[in-house]
Amino acid sequence: MPKTILLAPPENVMVRCDNLVKIYKSRDIEVMALQGLDLTVERGELMGIVGASGSGKSTLLNMLGGLDKPSAGSLFVDGKDMLKFTDKDLIEYKRHTVGFVWQNNARNLIPYLTALENVEMPMMLSGYEGRRKRAEHLLDMVGLSARKNSMLGQMSGGEQQRVAIAIALANNPKLLLADEPTGAVDTKTAGNVLDVFRRLNKETGVTVIIVTHDVNLAKSIDRVVAIRDGKTSSELIRKKPVLTGISFEQLSEQQQAEIRAMQEESEGHDELVLLDKAGRLQIPKEYLSALGINGGDKVRVELDGDKISIYKQ
Repeated sequence: MPKTILLAPPENVMVRCDNLVKIYKSRDIEVMALQGLDLTVERGELMGIVGASGSGKSTLLNMLGGLDKPSAGSLFVDGKDMLKFTDKDLIEYKRHTVGFVWQNNARNLIPYLTALENVEMPMMLSGYEGRRKRAEHLLDMVGLSARKNSMLGQMSGGEQQRVAIAIALANNPKLLLADEPTGAVDTKTAGNVLDVFRRLNKETGVTVIIVTHDVNLAKSIDRVVAIRDGKTSSELIRKKPVLTGISFEQLSEQQQAEIRAMQEESEGHDELVLLDKAGRLQIPKEYLSALGINGGDKVRVELDGDKISIYKQ
C-alpha cells in the first residue's frame, strides 16, 4: 500500500486538524479524549470552542499549545506538522508561534512582580530587545496603562486576566489560545475580557481560539464550534460579523436552537469517570484543580451514604 503524503494546508489556514485522536493510558485504563476530530481555523479568525466538561476541548487546546502530542491523525499549525516536531522545534514554537492564557491566573502571573514586570518576563527569557516599551504598549492595548506599576494583589480578577493576555502576546505570537479565560470572573468582567480579545484580534490580526463551556460566547464571537464526545459536532456560527452587544434574537432559529441545546447539555451534564477493576478512578483535571489537588497528593476518602467524597488533606 502506498504511503500517504500529508500536504501542508493553504497559506490562509492557521490550524488544521484531520482525524485527530488522543488516547490517555494509565496502566489498565485507556481514555479516548479525542475521537477523530476535524477542524480548520483560518488566519486572523476569532473563534470559540464550546462543549460540556469532558468533551475534549481542553485536550485539543493543550495539543495546539504544544503541551501534549496527538496519538493519531494530523495536526498542522502555521503550516508546520506538529507530529514531526523535535524538542528544539517545540521550544521555538512555544516561544514565537503560540501564546496561552489560562483560567487560573497563577499559571500566568508572578505575584511579587508588577504588571509591567510580569509582561516583560517572557521577553527577557527570549532575549527580546526593547521589552520595556513593548510591555507598556501591550498594557495600553488591554487598557491597563494606569495600572502598570501595580502589584497583582492590588488588582481585580478582571485586571489580572488582562495582564495575563498581555503576557501571552509579549513575544508577538501568531496564535493566541485561551482556556476558560472568563471562568473565574463575574458576567460583567467576562464581557470586558472578551472585548479585549475582540479588539486585539481586530487590531493585530492574531488568530484567537477561546475554549469554554459557556455557550453564551456565541453571542460575542463570529465563529463557534461545538465539540461532543471528542468530535466536532456542529458549527453554531460561521463567519458572522462581530457586533458588540449582538442579541440572541439576531441569530437564526437554527442557531438559537443549537445554542439552547448546548446550554441544556452543559448545565445538565453528568460527569462520568471510568472505574477500573482495581477500583481506580480517573478524575477530571478541572475537578482536581478546583480542589487544589495535584497528581501524587494524598487525599481523604469518606463513604457518605450512597456517595464517596474526596477531600484535600
